[in-house]
Order: sequence, then C-alpha cells, then structure tokens
Amino acid sequence: MTSAAPPLASAVASGVASGVIAASARVALVGDRSADVAAHGRIPTIIRQLRARDGLALDAYWVPTTDACLPGTLDGFDAIWLVPGSPYASEQGAVEAVRVAREGRVPFLGTCGGFQHTVLEFARNVCGLGQVAHAEVTPNATDLVIVPLTCSLRGHEGSVRIERGSLAEWVLGVERSMERYYCSYGVADEYLDRLRAGGLRFTGVDDDGQVRVLELADHPFFLATLFQPELAADTSRVHPVIRAFATAAVSRAAARQASRRAEIPTMIPTISG
Repeated sequence: MTSAAPPLASAVASGVASGVIAASARVALVGDRSADVAAHGRIPTIIRQLRARDGLALDAYWVPTTDACLPGTLDGFDAIWLVPGSPYASEQGAVEAVRVAREGRVPFLGTCGGFQHTVLEFARNVCGLGQVAHAEVTPNATDLVIVPLTCSLRGHEGSVRIERGSLAEWVLGVERSMERYYCSYGVADEYLDRLRAGGLRFTGVDDDGQVRVLELADHPFFLATLFQPELAADTSRVHPVIRAFATAAVSRAAARQASRRAEIPTMIPTISG
C-alpha cells in the first residue's frame, strides 16, 4: 500500500525538485531559544542545508512562546514549527501556536515538547477537556494528559513503527525507523481513545505500542513527533520529517504568491488619437 502525499506537498514537490518554484516561505520557530537545548543549535544549520541542498527558500524567525500568545503574532507565516524546549516560558503561547496552525490550516510540525503541547491543545480545544494539564508544568493536577514516561528517553534512541498509509509513512518512506529522543514525558494512555475520537491520529508507536507520532488527516500538513528529528545521527542530510515540513511551507508560500498574482488586474494601455 502506497501512502498519499499531503495536498500541499504533493502539489509542489515536483516543482521544488526541478527548481521551478522559488517562493520564499516564512517559517515561525516557536520556542524559547537557548544554548542549552541541543536541537536549537542544530536548527540554523538545518535551515541552511534546506536552502543549499534542497533548493527550499526559507526565512525562519524565532518566536518566543511569550510572544506567540499575543494576538496576530503568528499571522502571515507559511508554516509553524513548535520546537523542543519544554517547559516553555509560556504554556499558553505554545498551545496557541498549535491552535493557529490547526485552525488556520497552516503547515505544522511539533517536535518533542511540541508533540506534547499538540496533544494538550487538541485535548482542550477539540475534545473539550479544558482542565487537562502537563505533568511537567502542573504535576499535582487531577487530569494529566501528558505524564512522565515509565522510562525516560533523554539521550536515547528507539525504534518507531509507522502506520501504513499515513502521512508519517509518506514522509519517512519506511515502516520502521530508528529515532533519537531527549524527553521524559508522553501521552497518558487513558486519554488515547478520547483523542482518537476527536480526530487525532497516532501513526507511530514504539515496540511497546507507546505513541510517538501523531497527525491530522484533514489538514494540508500537520505532524508531530515525540522524537527529535533535529538530532538525527546523519548530519549530512536533513531528516525527512523536517524536509517534508519545509516543502509544505514552500508549497503554501507558492500558492500565496500565485494567488496574489491572480489578484493583480491586467493593465490595458490607453490608446489616444
């Protein structure tokens, strides 16, 4: 079974590969930039590689979570990446970034803490579980949708089994992948059925069946991973999850650019005489 490409990515993939599409995409890197977060140090290099090797024109902007919660901050971006670094300075800002991408159908990638806060946003705003919390932020809360993992994955590698026919399979091109982690929190099992009923798809699990990848089917590109593709062992090439996200960003930018051109009225010269 061959999985279908997401709408935006499939529409532009051939154009990007051939160098025909040169639209520059504005990407919001939502997170609290820190030299202590290894993934943050990798991201600038990743952006440069995507430009130089993949021909993807990206303009990336760091947006602190304290700013992300302010009205209009994330308007005009072609893609939103909620990067690792939990606990964030503003949980509200992290959750707002997910909401803006989900409701606005903006290409979205959430990694590590971004995955966790994607679950948090969906549980609260789609499933109606307004009181659910993240154990790292409010450990004594009654309703914890994000809880400590049985075994911490900080600095570990693990196998991820990918669901056939999913966006994740299309992106990774394999049904099993070895990935790197740097986290200690995951989704509470008792909420999985409620989240699935709301429309969230868990399309990647570890060997014990614990969820590691999620996506939305009715969205141009919406993907989150508990692992950190930023920390891929092969630094000579960009992880396919990030490359697919960047392609979706350029797709949206190209569509926006084409729409603007279509709105420009044709100028008919006046003939005098």
